[in-house]
Amino acid sequence: MTAEAEPLNASTKLALDRTRLAHERTLMAWVRTAASLISFGFTIYKFLQYLEQQNKSHVPEGFLGPRTFGILMIGIGLIALAIATVQNRREMQSLRSQYGQLPLSLAGFVAGLVAVLGLFSMTVLVLRQ
Repeated sequence: MTAEAEPLNASTKLALDRTRLAHERTLMAWVRTAASLISFGFTIYKFLQYLEQQNKSHVPEGFLGPRTFGILMIGIGLIALAIATVQNRREMQSLRSQYGQLPLSLAGFVAGLVAVLGLFSMTVLVLRQ
């Protein structure tokens, strides 16, 4: 029996909306965190690269140099974003299976855009020598 066979009462609809929006807010918080990690990693790399090019400072590569640090931060951001997106999709599928169709997730779209930004940044750092 599907949820569309019988209409939801007003309080159930409001509870469903609150739950769905809570999941959206949680995903957006993860998107902000991932965007911060990605931009921080890329910025640190570019800033230290700029200093080295200006001959004002030589930053040794060592164990965790600027390039490795940037790649690590971007990777952490992308992994966190992927895990949060998978979790959000599972929760939305669970709600859909119980209550029927729900609106598409704008937070999921934004997560996809940030993931593209992160992949672009990661590509730039990996291909730069």
